Order: sequence, then structure tokens, then C-alpha cells
Amino acid sequence: MKGKIEMVDQIDAMDRKILGELQRDASQSLDEIARKVGSSKTPVWNRIRKMKEGGVIGQQTVILDPESLGLEACFFVLVRTNAHEAGWQEKFLKVLQKRPEVLEAHRLAGEIDYILKVRVKNAKAYDEFYQALIKEVSIYNVTALLSMQEIKSTTELPL
Repeated sequence: MKGKIEMVDQIDAMDRKILGELQRDASQSLDEIARKVGSSKTPVWNRIRKMKEGGVIGQQTVILDPESLGLEACFFVLVRTNAHEAGWQEKFLKVLQKRPEVLEAHRLAGEIDYILKVRVKNAKAYDEFYQALIKEVSIYNVTALLSMQEIKSTTELPL
């Protein structure tokens, strides 16, 4: 963690411009990015390399359209547990890690212990996911909320 804190202190306006361009489209060539941020290719490449080494830039990937792939249902799953010991949590987290339907999982403060973002084909597929989940780990209460419309979804951080 110390390396990341030190790196944050070193991010300047040019780095932020480069990061903005990479967030919008990481497939851009170095020449394109350099032109858009008002620099040349080598300094941009050096900055990108430094930010990768510093942990600011992580895994680069492609964003797929779930509906185009038949994954039309997005559920937000609220999980409450009455088991707060480390063994239960470790087992629960392992189960979540191996479930490809779980796109995100967060441990929360407040009445709800965890929230999951689950993407599946339909309600039947969600029920299959749910049945498999409760078979593997004991859960006190689960509430599933079906997203009727995605209003905003982005991976771009505010820089």
C-alpha cells in the first residue's frame, strides 16, 4: 500500500490527461494519446510504464455488452448473515470468487452485510445461482433486486 500512496502524490495534470484517455479507450495508439494530451510518444510511454509499475494502472481488458451475450438480467443481491466468524467469511468469499455470475461483491457497513452484482440470463438462471449459493454457504437473509433499467454504468474514475 505504501507504493500506491507515494504514487498518488506524484500524479500530475499530464498523468491525469493520459489516464483519462486510457479510461475512454485503452486501445488507442501511443501516438494518438500523445497527440490528444499535447506530448510526444516517448514521454507518454514512460509515464504509462511508471503508472503501471506504481499500481495506478491495473489490468487492461475489454468491456462486453452483457445483453448482446444473452445476459439480460442484472440483480443486486443484498446478503445478511448472522455468522460473523472468520471461517464463515472465508468460505463465503471463496464461493463468490468462483461464481462467474458475480460481477461485483462488496462488504458493507450497516444493516446489510454484503451486496452482490449478479448478471444472468433470466430469473430462472438467478434462482439456479441462488440455490447453488445457499447450498454452499449458510446465509441468514437474501434479498434480490432486479434492475429494470441501467441508467449509468462506467469504469471511468473522476480524475
